[in-house]
Amino acid sequence: MKTETSKKIDFGAEFEEIYDLPQDAILFFKAKGYVKLKQVLSPELLAYYGDIITTWVFKLNKVTKPMEERTTYEKAFLQVMNLWRENEDIKEFVFNKRLARIAAQLMEVDGVRLYHDQALYKEATGGITPWHADQFYWPLSTDKTITVWVPLQETPMEMGPLAFAEASQNVELGRDKEISDESEVMLADALKQFPIHETPFDLGEVSYHSGWTYHRAGANVSGRARGVMTVIYMDKDIRIVKPTNPYQTADWTTWLDSRPIGSVADGALNPILYQKSNSSQ
Repeated sequence: MKTETSKKIDFGAEFEEIYDLPQDAILFFKAKGYVKLKQVLSPELLAYYGDIITTWVFKLNKVTKPMEERTTYEKAFLQVMNLWRENEDIKEFVFNKRLARIAAQLMEVDGVRLYHDQALYKEATGGITPWHADQFYWPLSTDKTITVWVPLQETPMEMGPLAFAEASQNVELGRDKEISDESEVMLADALKQFPIHETPFDLGEVSYHSGWTYHRAGANVSGRARGVMTVIYMDKDIRIVKPTNPYQTADWTTWLDSRPIGSVADGALNPILYQKSNSSQ
């Protein structure tokens, strides 16, 4: 386990390097609502930042109940948000242009802001992550939102990799459902009309999914923790809308600084992480 005093490694060049995103990946994302990309981050980078992220997840985690006493949501993962505010190394990871540029390319926007980051650690006996769509929680004006899901280790099926209902971002089915046992039962049946993509993740492979794409993850039966770091991006020009449920109200206060309804989501916690210039791609 890496400590705060471990020798600093500079991955700045890798973070600045442009990932060769093929046009068919953009078309696939537009049609299916997600895309998986191989060899986006190096094993050395994932090992370095993975150790630091893991240290902070267990330092800040507040869920201490035995697994059998937890709710379905609590069994799914340990969840710690906005780690970038806790540690400068993690801030480098979250703010890196390589991942942010891909997000902008996939959404076909000129730039992206940070909504927030979150680490999702499915413990060795962690349960399923029920079907849900993330944007249920976000008081934002358009669907130009995207999450990068970065496994910090190779993630075989027994670890519970992310699964996607292909093209489900185009339907309004279940958009009033929070992540829960109810959403799992209702959406598992309703989403039978969509092809389900569920495959392992190689080391260095990441996925991007739209805010309205339905997704889930299986239980972790591997005997080892499954570490994942995520970053949620939004179009740099997206605006705040009036919350429609208590979760959106909480997000408006927590991540958007209660900024005025109708204004651009450009608060102190929402910096631009990538913006296309005349000389960039």
